[in-house]
Amino acid sequence: MTSTQAQSQADRARSFAALHQKGTPLVLYNIWDAGSARTLAKAGAQALATGSWSVAAAQGYDDGEQIPLDLLIRLLERITASTDLPVSLDVEGGYAIDPAPLAANIAKVIKAGAIGINFEDRIVQGKGLHDITEQAARIAAIRAQAQAQGVPLFINARTDLFLANPVDAHGAQMNQAITRAAAYAQAGASGFFVPGLTDPDLIAQIVAATDLPVNVMMSATQIPAGALAERGVARISHGPGPYRTAQQDLQQRFLAL
Repeated sequence: MTSTQAQSQADRARSFAALHQKGTPLVLYNIWDAGSARTLAKAGAQALATGSWSVAAAQGYDDGEQIPLDLLIRLLERITASTDLPVSLDVEGGYAIDPAPLAANIAKVIKAGAIGINFEDRIVQGKGLHDITEQAARIAAIRAQAQAQGVPLFINARTDLFLANPVDAHGAQMNQAITRAAAYAQAGASGFFVPGLTDPDLIAQIVAATDLPVNVMMSATQIPAGALAERGVARISHGPGPYRTAQQDLQQRFLAL
């Protein structure tokens, strides 16, 4: 990467971070390839973000780091080559457990042009969540790698606490979620992602408890975007929804022939 390219990527990363404003959320309608990236860019999107489920499904893989990392990187390269918009990549658990190989993988992601990542605390292809201290160390390794590359990577630290528990148990997960948010922020996270959390009062509690911009994922049971903005949410993403909708439309159009 030349110094000029690095500067441009760094500028996009800073622009992306600036779009995260509590109460005026950045809306990301998640993409899965260069074609969907170009479509949303032409439609006026401010930034782009992949969803791991969608990217994997579009290539015939299951979610959960089943799509090979090398293929994921090639797809990212095509996406970033197709648009000047900031692009964030969902890297799930980073395709590694230990900090050193994880950092090496993130170096590839940055080299391919990403200015942000989603990084989850679920043990991919395992059970449960990473220990808070362990996950914080992993985030710190990513931050150090990004700094070494000269790119202020937006690390959207995702907790799977709420996806891993039924809705009626979400209140009991709040203390741990807030503790994780604090630890992740100290380690260098840029945002805090709480997929599965749909209770507006609990979302407001998370927002009030952390200085990190909070990301909520839309779902069939999610409250309206305006109500999320009122509660201070800074980012709204749509996960696999856009891909599923596109595939349903494709199927319906074929069946109507």
